[in-house]
Amino acid sequence: MQINYCNLMEYCGNQIGANGASDLGSGLANCTNLSNLTLDLSGNQIGANGASGLGSGLANSTNLSNLTLDLYQNQIGDEGASGLGSGLANSTNLSNLTLNLRNNQIGANGASGLGSALANSTNLSNLTLNLRQKLLT
Repeated sequence: MQINYCNLMEYCGNQIGANGASDLGSGLANCTNLSNLTLDLSGNQIGANGASGLGSGLANSTNLSNLTLDLYQNQIGDEGASGLGSGLANSTNLSNLTLNLRNNQIGANGASGLGSALANSTNLSNLTLNLRQKLLT
């Protein structure tokens, strides 16, 4: 598929779940010339499996250099954050990454796994990362 730029795919609040996110990742993996992607999947209950599947699909987008990924409030957890990071680390041309992982129950292990994976992204020059969790008072 010959797509170079996808400005915004907005699927927020549609409850696509883990299978939908994984299938979307598989579809994006076929867009081998994709270089810019903005994707909003906030509030879709994709969980750890969906985040990992999405990351695996994006790993095959070898020309991807600019990615904005909004996964706000998806119950991703530690396992999903690490899986997403592992996939993104294989996007060898990724230079600009914005990740909104706010309110996803990501603890120290998930943040460490994500950070360790992204440390392997040798071309990554700009990273914006939101891991904020909802605080109850």
